[in-house]
Amino acid sequence: MYIQWFPGHMTKALRLIEENITNIDVVGYVLDARAPFACFNPAFDKILKDLPCVFVLNKCDLADDTVTAKWISYFKSIGMDAITVSIDKHSSVNLIKSSFAAAPKKSIERLKARGVYRATRAMIVGVPNCGKSTIINTLSGKKSTLVGDKPGVTKGKQWIRLDEGLELLDTPGTLWSKFEDQNIAQNLLFIGSISDAVVDIIEGAQLLLAKLIALYPHLLAKRFKLELEALKNSPAWLLEEIAKKRGCLIKGQPDLTRAAFLTLDEFKKGKIGKITLEIPADYGK
Repeated sequence: MYIQWFPGHMTKALRLIEENITNIDVVGYVLDARAPFACFNPAFDKILKDLPCVFVLNKCDLADDTVTAKWISYFKSIGMDAITVSIDKHSSVNLIKSSFAAAPKKSIERLKARGVYRATRAMIVGVPNCGKSTIINTLSGKKSTLVGDKPGVTKGKQWIRLDEGLELLDTPGTLWSKFEDQNIAQNLLFIGSISDAVVDIIEGAQLLLAKLIALYPHLLAKRFKLELEALKNSPAWLLEEIAKKRGCLIKGQPDLTRAAFLTLDEFKKGKIGKITLEIPADYGK
């Protein structure tokens, strides 16, 4: 399966980020903890340049704790600020705010030297469906931005002013125009950053099952009530077996499309278990 997805509004989103970057003091770079490397957008690197960044590993409640710790160690080893959050916990709110406050902000310091004081302006960036808008809503304590579980919900810039001297700019989730590495594209599909509608959903589910057989066979077997020995069969066989066990049938025959949507959805919601698709060592990190 070959994946490419770059709808037109993402070009506008990149332009929006570029147009507003001179007004920004610090960037909150949101990564889905289940696939942090896949969430790095090369297009952002050209725009953000030397602005201070706080990498926010979001959705840690869905990720493998041991692997998340390895990612945090990796970020520290290269001198980058990184924090882990489960955004439903209030402690995560304070952690994000304090990380923004601690980041070096040259523009703020220059203004202070001239006796001018203003709020810190933070830009929140990330790929679609990584949780940017949810983070902003939680930080502001109210539903200030549009949030959804489909990639591409936020369409334009939205400034949110907080009481703590912090202003946040939410931006639309943005991918890059061409995936050189299809493994990255697949991981983005699995975590929901690429729309299911642009792929063969059955093949996508089979690719996910193949990855889970290799990485987390016990969790996969437990969730779908399978013997570990059964995982030696092909992902195609396994998807058919899932259809039978979950009652995804049409006239008594396995409905593979329905079973595929079910499998991908259960992964995205963490029902299969706490799973991370990438480790730093996979990418020479």
